[in-house]
Amino acid sequence: MNLFDLSGKRALVTGATHGLGMAMAQALARAGAHLLINGHNPDKMKRALDAYNKNGYKADGFLFDVTDEKAVEQNIATIEKEFGPIDILINNAGIIKRVPLLDMSVPDFKEVIDIDLVAPFTVSKHVARYMVQRKAGKIINICSMMSELGRNTVGAYAAAKGGLKMLTRNMATEWAKYNIQVNGIGPGYFATEQTAPIRVDGHPFNDFIINRTPAGRWGNPSDLAGTAIFLSSAASDFVNGQIIFVDGGILATIGKPANEH
Repeated sequence: MNLFDLSGKRALVTGATHGLGMAMAQALARAGAHLLINGHNPDKMKRALDAYNKNGYKADGFLFDVTDEKAVEQNIATIEKEFGPIDILINNAGIIKRVPLLDMSVPDFKEVIDIDLVAPFTVSKHVARYMVQRKAGKIINICSMMSELGRNTVGAYAAAKGGLKMLTRNMATEWAKYNIQVNGIGPGYFATEQTAPIRVDGHPFNDFIINRTPAGRWGNPSDLAGTAIFLSSAASDFVNGQIIFVDGGILATIGKPANEH
């Protein structure tokens, strides 16, 4: 089990004040990592740090906008100087705008691309500069099933996540020689606060997801823990440029008729 031990490691997780980002951060903390939590909302950050500390996790918070390169560079430099090397980076911060492409404004499209694709590049670039010097590091980009599939009203998100898949592979291509492993996690449909209103029996989308997923259920945030730890640990030292989909089997199947049990 030493392969999965993260004791003494520092993990920067963007957008980890709530949701799946928090679930993955908690998993790394349980494996021994010191959490460096990024967010941009002071109230959410306080609540998140209180929750981490209540569970006995070592966590420090950093408020900065992942689309602001100057702020990214300054905060990463501060972390490296005052807290120590960033051993693990999880690029989790992201947004989605559900708008049909014909109705979507160019500024809204660009905002999604900036946060979901450009920001992971920006943060990774500045973290990787230090990793290259040390010849060690783990970078995990949070992709999506929309890295592989399209769906109505999420064109900008799918474009960003598809791009993030290829950015992950190109980062791995350029940085593997420095003993940096860059991989992605593609979550399926998960039970979070955001999906609560549609996760009720009889709701068309809830029924669709249950029927579309071979596992027959929504994912629980804790289902991401093992993959996050694996890709952050020595267990994945020769795994590079891969996207691991944690989706209950959705991408493995064409689906089934609505009346099939």
